[in-house]
Amino acid sequence: MYVYILSNAHNTTLYIGVTNNIKRRVYEHKTHVNKGFTYRYNVTKLVWFDFFPDANSAIVKEKQLKKWNRAWKEKLINEMNPEWKDLSDGWYEKE
Repeated sequence: MYVYILSNAHNTTLYIGVTNNIKRRVYEHKTHVNKGFTYRYNVTKLVWFDFFPDANSAIVKEKQLKKWNRAWKEKLINEMNPEWKDLSDGWYEKE
């Protein structure tokens, strides 16, 4: 299971989610399959993710991150991805 953070182009909005298939789920966000929060705010850039061996630990981490303040979330992202690049770049190109 994966916990992930998406952002918009200007890094002003963050979205935290959990999934068992990170590539599929990010693709769904990018193609606006669901017309929810990420669609409304165009939050499609994967800026952080982590793998967890089971659903329970992933859900615990997701809930923890959702309670964090913005500065703590930014610190976490900066540790993995200091330039806030889209970590999914290249995932969906034809081979």
